[in-house]
Amino acid sequence: MNPDRNQRRLLAKQNAKEPVCLRRVPEGEWTGEPPPRIIEVWRSRAFLVQVFDEANGYQRMSICRTAHNGQSWADQVTWEELMQLKRECGRGDRDAVEVFPSNADIVNVANMRHLFFPPEPLTFKWVSGKR
Repeated sequence: MNPDRNQRRLLAKQNAKEPVCLRRVPEGEWTGEPPPRIIEVWRSRAFLVQVFDEANGYQRMSICRTAHNGQSWADQVTWEELMQLKRECGRGDRDAVEVFPSNADIVNVANMRHLFFPPEPLTFKWVSGKR
């Protein structure tokens, strides 16, 4: 998608109507044909988050910004933003990982980040001393 200036202005107006924090989008409001295995859609002014059921009890959260610069969707989602979005989608108490695939498995078609939620807590993570 390469929207023209008027389309980007309209998108910016639509984004401004969305809340600052994510809201869950009811299934009846999803547009177009939903991708396979999608179970949730979340939206805010700055982000679109889609949650998918994956194999073996995993879930995948796909995150992208809602702003377009004329050539591509805006990039640069920070670690702090990923953590906040994870919380806003009700998964703040779950471990998540981001995968950096081998060269043979790279799919880079959009400025999108993916967090994978395993069915069990991770055993290889750092743990704070607060417990």
